[in-house]
Amino acid sequence: MASALGEFLRARRSLVRPEQVGLEPGGARQVPGLRRDEVALLAGVSTDYYVQLEQGRERRPSVQVLDALAKALLLDLDTHSHLRGLVAVDPVPAPAPTDHGLLTELIQRWPDTPAMLVTPWLDVIARNPLADALYAGLRYRDNLARMAFLDEKVAELIEDAGQLARCTAASLRAAAGREPHPPELVELISELTLRSAAFRPMWARHDVHRKGSAVKRFRHATAGVLTLHQHVLRLPDHAGLEVWVYQAEPGSDSERALQRLKA
Repeated sequence: MASALGEFLRARRSLVRPEQVGLEPGGARQVPGLRRDEVALLAGVSTDYYVQLEQGRERRPSVQVLDALAKALLLDLDTHSHLRGLVAVDPVPAPAPTDHGLLTELIQRWPDTPAMLVTPWLDVIARNPLADALYAGLRYRDNLARMAFLDEKVAELIEDAGQLARCTAASLRAAAGREPHPPELVELISELTLRSAAFRPMWARHDVHRKGSAVKRFRHATAGVLTLHQHVLRLPDHAGLEVWVYQAEPGSDSERALQRLKA
């Protein structure tokens, strides 16, 4: 039976060329990327054991095996952590608070800084007036994944809409983690797979991205060009909820653009 681990391993080995890991490509190859026996060789496990991992017959590899696979598949830190998470046993999470009133009130008190409350599957459950103005005019702005892949106007607002899409797909993959997936996420992935030709190959790559800090560039119809520092803040007492904040450099053109947007 297929498993999330097996699906991940198949996807990631298809992205690694033999010459990237010191192997000779040889003649005609029947698969893109590495063969199963090549991954097994690089990771120091038997081919039969690796096949069991891909086929879902072995679901509890050791941390040492996972780390060896991560090295063989050239995984970055986020993707390596995701691989470990696919087989780790997590403690039972504390119930997530359902009343976000105080957090909503908090971001409303930041009049000069766009801020939003966002779930792991990128639903925006609250935003302050400046964030509302920043994303004004976008049809799907209440879910940032739908916005990235389904909103025809997103390329007019976001300078690098392609990078936004790639980052969004990888963020959803990080949120998905191990099965079972939350029903909201299952519904969202199904919708994007059906409606977006761009989403399908990005999702199939199993790239993983955990949002932290980044620079975002906007071309706003009212405020003009803005370069903003995005910070994603995680809240220990509100599992599954993040605060997204956008800051401009003090005294910059972007800060003045935010003031125009505020007005």
